[in-house]
Amino acid sequence: ATQLISLLGWSSGLIIPIAIITAFSLTGLNLLGARLGSIVQNLTLIIKLIPIIIIIVFGLINPHAQALQLWPIHPGEQVSWLTALNGGLLAAMFAYDGWISVGNMAGEMKNPRKHLPIAIISGLGLTTLVYLFINLAFLKALPIGQLAGNTTAAADSALAILGTFGGRLVTIGILVSVYGAINGYTMTGMRVAYAMGVNNTIPLAHHFRKTTPHTKVPLLASLVQLAVAVVMIFMGNFDFLTDMVVFVMWIFNTMIFGAVFILRKKYPDLERPYKVMGYPWIPIIAIIGGTFIVISTLFTQFSLAVLGIGITLLGIPSYYWQQRHDNEQDLN
Repeated sequence: ATQLISLLGWSSGLIIPIAIITAFSLTGLNLLGARLGSIVQNLTLIIKLIPIIIIIVFGLINPHAQALQLWPIHPGEQVSWLTALNGGLLAAMFAYDGWISVGNMAGEMKNPRKHLPIAIISGLGLTTLVYLFINLAFLKALPIGQLAGNTTAAADSALAILGTFGGRLVTIGILVSVYGAINGYTMTGMRVAYAMGVNNTIPLAHHFRKTTPHTKVPLLASLVQLAVAVVMIFMGNFDFLTDMVVFVMWIFNTMIFGAVFILRKKYPDLERPYKVMGYPWIPIIAIIGGTFIVISTLFTQFSLAVLGIGITLLGIPSYYWQQRHDNEQDLN
């Protein structure tokens, strides 16, 4: 929505309505089937690479490029190094976050043993290279002071590199890219609540595990996800929401990394469709990194961390209510 009003010169008052329309359209699209959602994801992936490649190529060969100077770095707004590092880290982790969501689709993969590691490694590797080169192009297009805190940095950089017409074309490509990213979260997110319904770990589990008759897409899970998205849209502070989500997700990510050791020890002979490569060093490095993210957020953004933990803990009573409900049904 922010990119669209910047492109068309519309009023900022349209940000929330456009965001809501986007959420509804993507939910409706994914209700038509996982195959269609995957096609949209693949198409937007291809389309999003076009403006990215254009910005990278023309940005790096730009004869009028800015002098690239990263040092010395001074944290803005009179904050400490740890606070500045944590803020940048949470934003970066949100940008990379899609890799772990691939696991939500593993049950629908024909050969997860082969395709899951390929998807994760190639996805992370390509994303890392793209972010590295496109940020280099941004820094050569605009002064770092103009990029810091800029919500339309990509569009402004494209404008500086390619002029008005080229900048607008690239901005349209960026819009497609963002739409595809939200589609990915929509497609994988609804399957989390569905999986909880299948495992009876969520209230109204028998409703959450129901799918649409023809397309076999989780119905209630998708509608609840849409409702939560609309509520979050009205909250308005995107950076606060993403930082809180990343903090909470990395609590669970770190526990997942630790669970690899527990499962390997408890069930050494269990047939595994996918095994972590580089065991035990890769999980150890992941645990160290995840622990740093969680602890640094607690120290630097305490109120955000407490709110995120508080909202998460609300799930505990509902979990025990569901377990009690299941036990009563078993007795009956």
